[in-house]
Amino acid sequence: MRDQPRIKVLIAEDEPHLGTILESFLSGRGYQVTTRRDGRAALEALRAESYDVALLDIVMPEMDGLEVLRHVREEPSPPEVIIITGNGTIETAITAIKLGAYDYLAKPYRMAEIDVLVRRAWEKRQLSKENALLHSRLSRVDAVPEVLTQYAPMQAVLALVERVAKSDSPVLVTGESGTGKELIARALHRLSGRGSNPLVDINCAAIAENLLESELFGHEKGAFTGAQSRKIGLFEMAAGGTMFMDEIGELDPKLQGKLLRALELGTFFRVGGTQKVEVSVRIVAATNRDIVRAVNEGAFRSDLFYRINTIGIALPPLRERVVDIPLLAEHFLRQYGGASPPRLTEEAMDGLQRYRWPGNVRELRNVIERAVLLANGGVINASDLPLQSHGPGAIGGNGQSGPAVSLADLERRHIETVLSQTNWHQGKAATLLGISSKTLYRKIREYGFKRPAES
Repeated sequence: MRDQPRIKVLIAEDEPHLGTILESFLSGRGYQVTTRRDGRAALEALRAESYDVALLDIVMPEMDGLEVLRHVREEPSPPEVIIITGNGTIETAITAIKLGAYDYLAKPYRMAEIDVLVRRAWEKRQLSKENALLHSRLSRVDAVPEVLTQYAPMQAVLALVERVAKSDSPVLVTGESGTGKELIARALHRLSGRGSNPLVDINCAAIAENLLESELFGHEKGAFTGAQSRKIGLFEMAAGGTMFMDEIGELDPKLQGKLLRALELGTFFRVGGTQKVEVSVRIVAATNRDIVRAVNEGAFRSDLFYRINTIGIALPPLRERVVDIPLLAEHFLRQYGGASPPRLTEEAMDGLQRYRWPGNVRELRNVIERAVLLANGGVINASDLPLQSHGPGAIGGNGQSGPAVSLADLERRHIETVLSQTNWHQGKAATLLGISSKTLYRKIREYGFKRPAES
């Protein structure tokens, strides 16, 4: 999408001459400026579109500046507000600051003073957004490792990631489930010039179709039943950063057209909205489907495919990366085993290397985590590995062909273990499992789990 937009400023000034001078000055300084002549019109503009800074005169028709400030502070992601008045008193200044104004300026003022205040207010807003993002990242940290590999084709993939990360071109990452598509997306974001801005991810297959448009683009108050206030969509949350759209092949055909339009124009409308929203976002998409086949069958729009597939990255399955299995297994042993991780016997390691890994690296991680929890005497034997039978070359838990353990059973055991580890803190458990809290809640009901106190 487009380059980083300019700082957006709203001026609410009922004196036409002064408002015009202020708008002309700030526009000349490179700001994107909108002017309104009364308080109610200013509030409507602030609710319809996101601004970085608002300059509000106190004395205005329809609604005074302090009343506008009261209302706007209740909105999601409000701008920083600078109150301006020609009848200033200490009491008015104190009231404005208590209501959440960034600063207070009395007339007459110098234009250079306005310029400095607006830029400082914008910097404060950016810092607040960065702090919120950092807090979110810290709360979600799950020791996600870098991509570990000795496999030459995978090393070529990582070299490609480093080369293309600096561009803003869309990237489509393909590969089987569990091959590390999210890690690649995180690496692309971290190595890009957008690395200090948000990385927002969405699983297109995990959200109901009737809610997906609202999740992506947000909605206005009253847009549909239950829309009690304006909601900022994921695209706006990712402004200046990267949007990772996992399982994009599952996107509803109607939404494919709206997504294409947003990517082409760099703008979109919130559900129920009439004001265009402009954001700068880099798209990284991923799918485990044969997306070319989906295009040929008419299940995925060809124009959207070409738009998101400027750069394609294909990840090899773990069964082709046999040389990486000991490296990854040892890494997961250290991750889950603490200071003194258990040891894999030669038979166990041989079993890991002969297994076909339908769930790829994610399945290997889960198998090692379970084995660490159940290890006796600091040693993991082949019989301790819950491996499934999947055709020729697959092994059972005893190192020979054996009965299959279903993926559902493995998932159930893994979720149960993580819930126990986190003392049933569902937010932490969802983060460790790499799923949303809603998905975890659904799994808890599906598998009939109960808190220990409720047993």
